[in-house]
Amino acid sequence: MTPLLRAELLKLRTTRTFLALTGVAVGTSLLICVLVASLSKPTQESVLTDVFTTDTSGLFIVVLAIVGITGEWRHRTITSSLLAAPDRLRFLAAKTLAFAAAGMLLSLTISISVAIVGMAILSGRDLPTPDIGDLAVQILRNAEVAALLGAFGLALGSLIRNQPVAIVGVLVFSFAIEPALLALVPDVGRFTPFTGLSAGVQAIPASDVGGSDDLKLLSPGLAALALLGYIAVAFAAGVTLLRRRDLN
Repeated sequence: MTPLLRAELLKLRTTRTFLALTGVAVGTSLLICVLVASLSKPTQESVLTDVFTTDTSGLFIVVLAIVGITGEWRHRTITSSLLAAPDRLRFLAAKTLAFAAAGMLLSLTISISVAIVGMAILSGRDLPTPDIGDLAVQILRNAEVAALLGAFGLALGSLIRNQPVAIVGVLVFSFAIEPALLALVPDVGRFTPFTGLSAGVQAIPASDVGGSDDLKLLSPGLAALALLGYIAVAFAAGVTLLRRRDLN
């Protein structure tokens, strides 16, 4: 497993798409942080989630993970990859762990950058800043979400060979279907992976997520377990399909 994982991590480090999307994720997160910290007046109670949860790594790592697995089919490298790693379970597990690790590292990079910039702007405006301990916990929660979503994105991509369909499907579900569920059926919406559960892991107040006034998010621990459940189901289905699929 270790050689496979190292090979997958090497692919990530040397892929232009990963580097490009990483740059966009960092830039987007910092831009949101600067705008929120500069234009709003957060209170001591709200500053942590208002300013320091602007990490967009979750969305980008999902897209990267989908590209990473569907690209094997799109560029017809899946045959050579499986010749090098014939055990398809280990192959998919290595990819899943690699993108989970990539998501965590990307989030830590973004969250630490956001913390530095956000604290500087808030201090310069004489506005409340969070305790260092609370900020550190929030950074770790952000990284946890990115790691879980990286693994989930890879598992989803293993189910759908068509790269554009997989990416568009995730974006539509995340930006259209999930908000509708949160607003119309909050008891269902809180279990949505990209919004409800992710916000639960990050301990974002339900009022900041939007949707119905009746929305009650899961606690960080339960939300993480629910996301792990999504990952396990999608991963098991992906392994089953991979074992049955023709490589052509």
